[in-house]
Amino acid sequence: MKIKILIPVYNDWQSVLKLIDEINNLSINSNFQISVIIVNDASNHDRPEVERTLENIESIKILNMKKNQGHARCIATGLKYINQKENFDYVIPMDGDGEDRPEEILQFLGKIENSNDKAIVGERVKRSEDFIFKICYQLHKLITFTFTGNSIKFGNFTCLPKSIVEKMVNEKATWNSFSGSLKKIGNDLISINSIRGARYFGPSKMSFYNLLKHSLSIISVFRKIFLIRSSLFIILYILFIKSNASIITAIPLILLLIAVYSISNLALRENMDEFDKALENINNIENIK
Repeated sequence: MKIKILIPVYNDWQSVLKLIDEINNLSINSNFQISVIIVNDASNHDRPEVERTLENIESIKILNMKKNQGHARCIATGLKYINQKENFDYVIPMDGDGEDRPEEILQFLGKIENSNDKAIVGERVKRSEDFIFKICYQLHKLITFTFTGNSIKFGNFTCLPKSIVEKMVNEKATWNSFSGSLKKIGNDLISINSIRGARYFGPSKMSFYNLLKHSLSIISVFRKIFLIRSSLFIILYILFIKSNASIITAIPLILLLIAVYSISNLALRENMDEFDKALENINNIENIK
């Protein structure tokens, strides 16, 4: 069974090389043939030339992008490339910095036999960030569920059968939000417990701003439901505060209107024409194993 591990990277080659070593050192059943595809998001740091003996990895390809397009679009481009150009059974997208723990790949592979061609997702049961960030992350999940009716407890770290990959590359939301798109097309998901690891090198890149953008991008996938629920909230809230209207009590309405504006703008990223032309952004492909 052919498994493609898809890793986006921007400059952090040190971490990616360490991740590849750790994948190679996993005790993977010989029934699985592991290959790695790295999407280089127009890095401006040179990749170190290090010779490695990787006996448990079949091949490693690097798709070098012409221009930087961001994490979500790198994964979308990688999925499109694999779907069109590679012979595969499953794709495992994962971050290359250590926060998606390579040992959990074994859990994904263990679920495949009884997965019945469903996507397998890594649901976060433990995170490595500080207490304040964890509170904000729980708030993000609560707001997403409240305004869309969808509980999304996973990120990019998933195991996707070929049938799901084919659906995702034909869904414009994939160009904007990976997890939102997967939830939209594959409601019936299988999960494993996933612990967010610590970065191999340097601080985490998941800032509060990136978390907010991530949350709003997911909500934008379900914007019709969001707009309906937002409208109901506005009506009910105005009725609730009409006798005590003030600048203070109007703050939730102002924040919601800002969210509506932001989500409407993020929804414009769902551009199927751009997604269809994603492979044109590949400058060259390196086979390093």
